[in-house]
Amino acid sequence: MPETLPILYRDEHIVAIDKPAKLLVHRSEIDRHETRFAIQILRDQIGRKVWPAHRLDRGTSGILLFGLSSEIASLLGRQFAEGQVSKRYLAVVRGHPPESGSIAHPLTRQRDDYEFQGEHSSQEAQAALTHFRRLASIELPVEVDRYPVSRYALLELEPVTGRKHQLRRHLKHIAHPIIGDATYGKGRHNRYFAENLGCDRLLLACTQLGFSHPLDGRSIDLKCPPGDSFAALLKRFGWSLAQ
Repeated sequence: MPETLPILYRDEHIVAIDKPAKLLVHRSEIDRHETRFAIQILRDQIGRKVWPAHRLDRGTSGILLFGLSSEIASLLGRQFAEGQVSKRYLAVVRGHPPESGSIAHPLTRQRDDYEFQGEHSSQEAQAALTHFRRLASIELPVEVDRYPVSRYALLELEPVTGRKHQLRRHLKHIAHPIIGDATYGKGRHNRYFAENLGCDRLLLACTQLGFSHPLDGRSIDLKCPPGDSFAALLKRFGWSLAQ
């Protein structure tokens, strides 16, 4: 049977899915050999062309929003660009961060290798802000790094700005990198989760998205708890999302 994606919301103009981890949104130079893309799977599933309104990293799972026309996708994208969309993510990180806080750390603009850079393109760091709240924590009696015990925490993240890899880079900046992050994380902890806890993915998921319908202005609030090995890990650690 053809592959399908969980649809969280759909009307005549918009469709939202729960994107699995490790699935690219669209064809990319990141992996020229990849043959699975969210756009293609969803198009075949609903029998209509779709246009992404925003982006999720390949490793990030959760709510992904599409327009059923390029005009609708553009209007939705403008809400993202102007900071009018409320976003919530869940992440498992190394260590025990404070109970709550904000990370206001400028980030240099990151471009893909194939992205055009004009002569006037700025390399100056852009303002970036992320709020976080610690939902749960655990201390395991295992020596993963150089300490006799290993600490981890579940965070709720609210990115106010939308810089590329913002959450992953901000968590690295405060020395609490996201588990499973091969670029900004810690290899020893990533391997421990993959080999001993059955979790070989980036533990970052978009679980809530709030925006205004581009045609009638009504508020739409989508929620989607993490699934697959992320959900299994939460259960294993005894971490409840009912908070």
